[in-house]
Amino acid sequence: GTSFASPARTPAFPGLACSAWPVQSSTAVKLSQLVILPLAVSLLHAAELAFEPTLPNQLPAPAPAPEGMVWIPGGEFSMGSDKTCETLCDLSGVASDASPIHRVYVDAFWMDATEVTNAQFAKFVKATGYKTVAEVTPTKEEFPTVPPEALVAGSVVFAPTPQKVPLDNYLQWWSYERGADWRHPTGANSSIEGRGNYPVVQIAYADATAYSEWAGKRLPTEAEWEFAARGGKPGQLYPWGNDLTIDGKFQANIYQGDFPVKDGDTGEDGFKGIAPTAQFPANLYGLHDMSANVWEWCSDWYRVDTYARQKLAGGVTRNPQGPSTPYDPAEPTEKKRVHRGGSFLCTSKYCTRYMIGTRGKGEVSTASNHVGFRCVMPVAQSR
Repeated sequence: GTSFASPARTPAFPGLACSAWPVQSSTAVKLSQLVILPLAVSLLHAAELAFEPTLPNQLPAPAPAPEGMVWIPGGEFSMGSDKTCETLCDLSGVASDASPIHRVYVDAFWMDATEVTNAQFAKFVKATGYKTVAEVTPTKEEFPTVPPEALVAGSVVFAPTPQKVPLDNYLQWWSYERGADWRHPTGANSSIEGRGNYPVVQIAYADATAYSEWAGKRLPTEAEWEFAARGGKPGQLYPWGNDLTIDGKFQANIYQGDFPVKDGDTGEDGFKGIAPTAQFPANLYGLHDMSANVWEWCSDWYRVDTYARQKLAGGVTRNPQGPSTPYDPAEPTEKKRVHRGGSFLCTSKYCTRYMIGTRGKGEVSTASNHVGFRCVMPVAQSR
């Protein structure tokens, strides 16, 4: 994913359907070298990177199961990505922040079988009167350098190009749309009417946490998310295996065709654009859409060197909560959380982050029409 400066609500953009960071300033490059390169050198002496067997806990699932949630037994597993991911994307760097592979343990938990839907989010809004970040008009105090006429409620929307373009500037296919929010995901004239079973999008991090708390749940950590997505299978590229298709059939809603051209998505997977939840088979834990359709927020701060630091610490990292501070060398001052799973805009031509071990990132106050979320619930809380 990458970030960019939007005209109003957000100073930076979330993990988009891409694998290349924007051009870094000299200051950012120098800072990234100071912070990251020593770690990279140290890792040359680390143990050989390889996926080891997953060791799931043998605890039975407590009964009854919370509505709409499935049991994730937790356990020890190999987290991260290897160079195989890099060979499957036309642009390099898709897994640069997802290595080295390292051992992690997570406790058991419950997880939503699907992303939170429009219908579920609507119940939350009706019960609480909550307004999402995108629905609130930004103020001059928040963004003193932004022209007053640009301070309008809205959000970021995918804006396909009329023809093929070089994939070196994502600003060509994203725009800030007045009136875009969870009820109007692609702008004021769009609607979610009749789409109650679609994943809710245009959700900033605060919106996802507000819903989670109301529902008596929380967002997953990045480690919980990956353990769940892998379904007990170590090192697979996708929740269903190592091949993108099974018997010629796509197993997730990704982008096929010319990206980011208008009407370029051929819909070979059955969908052009966002799809309803649970349209493809679940993984071995009963989770749908852990690959593509919409990105999902995790609770961890994003750091490009998180995995390197965990590997250097040695041993098995238990229940990691993520770093204490964020750091993205592309935009060192922006506060970003982890995105996982990829989206309907992910494509082999530009972004293959629908592969399990890869990572995305999002500035916390930024929403878009390809980012949603799902929740988890600790075992003790479900009793």
